[in-house]
This record gives sequence, structure tokens and C-alpha cells, in this order.
Amino acid sequence: MTTNSLNQQMKLSDGRLLGYNEYGDPNGKPVIVCHGFPGSRLDGALISDTAAMEASARIITPDRPGLGLSDAQKNRRLLDWPSDVVELADALKLDKLAVLGISGGGPYAATCAAKIPHRLSAAGIVCGMGPADAPGVKDGTSWTFPGQPAFLRRLTLSIMAFGLRKSYARFAENMAASFAGPDAQLIINQPELIDDMMASFLEAFCSGAGGVNHEAQLYTKPWGFDLQSIRSDVLLWHGAQDGNVSVSVGRHVAEALPNCRASFFENEGHLTLIKNRSEDILRQLLRGDEASAHSR
Repeated sequence: MTTNSLNQQMKLSDGRLLGYNEYGDPNGKPVIVCHGFPGSRLDGALISDTAAMEASARIITPDRPGLGLSDAQKNRRLLDWPSDVVELADALKLDKLAVLGISGGGPYAATCAAKIPHRLSAAGIVCGMGPADAPGVKDGTSWTFPGQPAFLRRLTLSIMAFGLRKSYARFAENMAASFAGPDAQLIINQPELIDDMMASFLEAFCSGAGGVNHEAQLYTKPWGFDLQSIRSDVLLWHGAQDGNVSVSVGRHVAEALPNCRASFFENEGHLTLIKNRSEDILRQLLRGDEASAHSR
């Protein structure tokens, strides 16, 4: 039986608080899910409890610094994230764990694969955002990338935060209308998905737009390492009809990674990929966990 543990916090070695949620099988194999952008620990609920239980996965979704229940980190970089993951793993007494980055969490999963491979049993990226020089990287998420003035990005985020709080229904309606293809059909069939996404967005902005704005800046900058330097296996999944992160970004990342096993799905979009295939994704990821265990 699933036992979700929500709204938890731990104190990191530098005194910051790190918030996180747990979903799925509490006795399953641990999977750190790096949430989307803008998003929060609530993104762990995108993976259904049924899928997590069937795959025997313990889903742990931490808030990144400045978002949700996690304190901001001064001058934080993408490269700082693996240290927080290690401290969380130590606090939960986890020797090895898999990491799975969804959408805006893709770069964070890649950073973990680059910097803490010794703590990872497997690494995966689902419809992940890519480096700022990837072909098609500005499609769907152009306002986060170079070419847009910083003040315009801050203004957009401030308006977004205000709209979420003051005009929830209109914001939800506009968000639903922004999706096309298979994602639009999914929202028609599962309208509660918009509420789930809105809840995660609201949580990301719970301390204001500053943390989200800082995170947006990080996506525009070099990551601090080359994808080619990652020597461990990385699994990657991307939908060909993704309107938020172009499939060309997924192909670029897959080609740059020396040891990548990539799967591209002709009929999947940004949302449908994780909603329709989460159990398969977890099973494939945790098979990597088993392979790692056999090799040690």
C-alpha cells in the first residue's frame, strides 16, 4: 500500500531547509525526481501511485532552492544541486538511488550524472530541457532563454505569480488552451491535470518570484560541464509531438551523451509521455539499478 509523506523538510549542512515529498512504494527502490520548471515537489504526483507501486519505486521529489519549502541559496549554480541530493540521500539513509529529471528537471538529472555518479544506480531524463545552444531550444520556452531581456523575464514571472493567485480560473483556462496535439486531448480527458500543474506552480512561487526567476536565469547559462563528460549510462525519453521542449533538444542531448539509451515516441507530447508511460519509464530506470547492483 502506498504511503505518501508530504511537506517534509530537512536541514542541510549550511543551515538551509530543503523541502520534499515522497510518493509510491515506501519500501521500493528510491528515485529522486527532479521537478519541472516552474514546479515544485508536487510534481512527483505526475507519476501515479499505481505506476510507482507496480514498478516498486519510492518517489522522492525535493524542491530546488528558493522554490516551495526549500530556502533560497545565494548565488546558486546548477552544479550546486548534486550536493543537496547527496545530503538528502544521507538523511534518508540511502546509499544508492536513481535520479529522474522531468522537463526543467532534465539539466539537474544530467548534473547529478556528471558530478555524483558514485551515488547513482541509474539516471534518466524525460522530455528534458537542454543546453542553451541546443537546436530548437527556444521553441515553447523562449521567454527563459537568451534573446529575451532580463527585465522582460522578471516581468513575465511576476505577472504569472500574480495571475496564479488572483485570477486562478482564467490562468488555468489559458494554460489548458496553450497545449496542442496529444497534450490538449489529455487535458480534455483528464481536466484535473491542470489543477495538479497549477498547484505545483503556485507552490513554486510561494515565497515570491525571486527563486523562479533565478532558476530561469540558470537555464540560459552554461551548465558548468559538458554532456560529453558524463561516462555513466543515461536513459532518455522524448515525445515527437512535444510542444514545450522540442524533440530536437532531446535528440541533441542524446547525441551528446556518450552512453545514452534514447527512446523517441511519435505520438507522445510533453504531458502524455510521463502520464502514459511512467510505469515503463520507472521499470526501465530501475532495471538500470539492478544492472548496477550486479556490477558492484
